[in-house]
Amino acid sequence: MFTTRPELVGTHGMVASTHWLASSAGMAVLEDGGNAFDAAVAAGFVLQVVEPHLNGPGGEVPVVFAAAGETVPRVLCGQGVAPAGATIGHYRSLGLDLVPGSGMLAATVPGAWDGWLTLLRDYGTKTLRDVLTYAIGYARDGFPLLERAAFTISTVADLFREHWTSSAALWLSGGAPPEAGTRFRNPKLADTWEWLLAAAEAAGASREQQIEAARRAWSQGFVAAQVDEFFRIAHRDDSGNDHAGVLTGEDMASWEASYEDAVSVDFGSWSVVKPGAWTQGPVLLQQLLLLEGLDLPYADGVPSAQTVHLAVEAAKLAFADREAWYGDSGDVPLDVLLSRGYADGRRKLITDQASLELRPGSVLGVDPRLPAHVLRGPCDDGLGGGGAIGEPTVSSTGAVKGDTVHVDVVDRWGNIVSATPSGGWLQSSPTIPSLGFCLGSRAQMFWLEEGLPNSLAPWKRPRITLSPTLALRDGLPTMAFGTPGGDQQDQWQLGFWLAHTVGGMNLQAAIDSPMWHTNAFPSSFYPRSWTPGEVVVESRFGGMDELRERGHSVVDAGPWALGRMSAVARDSRDGLLRAAANPRGAQGYAVGR
Repeated sequence: MFTTRPELVGTHGMVASTHWLASSAGMAVLEDGGNAFDAAVAAGFVLQVVEPHLNGPGGEVPVVFAAAGETVPRVLCGQGVAPAGATIGHYRSLGLDLVPGSGMLAATVPGAWDGWLTLLRDYGTKTLRDVLTYAIGYARDGFPLLERAAFTISTVADLFREHWTSSAALWLSGGAPPEAGTRFRNPKLADTWEWLLAAAEAAGASREQQIEAARRAWSQGFVAAQVDEFFRIAHRDDSGNDHAGVLTGEDMASWEASYEDAVSVDFGSWSVVKPGAWTQGPVLLQQLLLLEGLDLPYADGVPSAQTVHLAVEAAKLAFADREAWYGDSGDVPLDVLLSRGYADGRRKLITDQASLELRPGSVLGVDPRLPAHVLRGPCDDGLGGGGAIGEPTVSSTGAVKGDTVHVDVVDRWGNIVSATPSGGWLQSSPTIPSLGFCLGSRAQMFWLEEGLPNSLAPWKRPRITLSPTLALRDGLPTMAFGTPGGDQQDQWQLGFWLAHTVGGMNLQAAIDSPMWHTNAFPSSFYPRSWTPGEVVVESRFGGMDELRERGHSVVDAGPWALGRMSAVARDSRDGLLRAAANPRGAQGYAVGR
């Protein structure tokens, strides 16, 4: 199979991400003696600058990782919780039946800063200045603005001018959207990071003391104070009305990033490892269980129509379960949902024809419960009344499409990291002028209905789409991979996994293999639209007619349109490291030696 790039192979270290500047920064840290955790943090901060339409300092980050010498992976939760004032009663009193996809009411506690610093403190070796200096440099001195970022700014320019004037001041210099490829600067963000570094370094020479001081300066100091003040001001959101936020400085001071056990399922010599059901991560495991034992042909790097059909039908069942059972509720029955007995029963629902139903399963005699909004049936995917954007990217037609950023790192010692940062994208919420960034809108993923696993409640995490992945082989951490893409993340990862493990392709060929996904389940993003029967495929896949014969509504996405996968790997037998990154969009890169 022809590949767009070589699979990289080396012995020192590998970084793969959705932007070449982030990958280069991560590699510079590895070259300077840092480990995979140092490199991931440095790359993560650079991504906040150079992909501002996809993530930012006010967002969140889940990380799944394995440290050298440890065979049990861990998860870092850098996803903030709903504020104390975020109650269903309050939002309903405002006349809302969904949490808006943008603006102040959609904010959770920003978690990325504390998440990255916690990882750096506990597993890294570098100082905060060592890893943050690259991002500060790009914010202060400028970076080439991506075409997609420029397009996104132009899409929301009127909203910025009319309602989010602080965003207009940053992103519409001179009153007009910036041109793609021009040098863009965010000096106020650079100032904010320098202030945090000053607070850190005033705490003493100890690396750990400095990191702790920087965490406090964010959550209990000037950043939290500025957020608190700004969120008392009402701004326009997707509902078409102006609302103030409920997030406070006290909310920020009361939360910190945390570690937890990963969830995993064994598939022969492989184990696939994901964050828990406060993310959508377990749906990848459910899909793999449903497909276990089925014939999934590949030919010269291209999946057969049968492979895509079966994968799509498995996705429908797994994501229906996500909608009914997943959330930060503490009692998600993952032991059942990830059991082979449950998968065996659900697999019987897969036939040669496409299903047009949303069919969550019963667990231990308990019937699934879907939100009332979903039970009313599919809705369209309009952008809402405010002109803001619930998901981070927009297509040329104006339709929203889930996206964010991703980074994977492996080093010569065997540390391996997969992270999917998101939130705080420039079009999610008004810029806080004193800080140079905005907060995220992850609370839109909650339901304003009591009694659901994903119902809005104070101090609860939304069920997010962010879904990094690790894979172990023969019990040893071997591969880290992931992709942006909202609800599509664990479908594109499925395509990559099948191409690699069933199709026998190397990392780059598996990423290059034609991708697909279905939109036949409710979106996690406002206004929670879905299209029963719809399958989106890249035109390099040749089986569209057969899919239509099987009852699918097929959308041709073009030859190179779906997914922004990256991956790294380490062979425990010889210590060789590998990496690959997505060619789609011409910005993701893997680097290493």
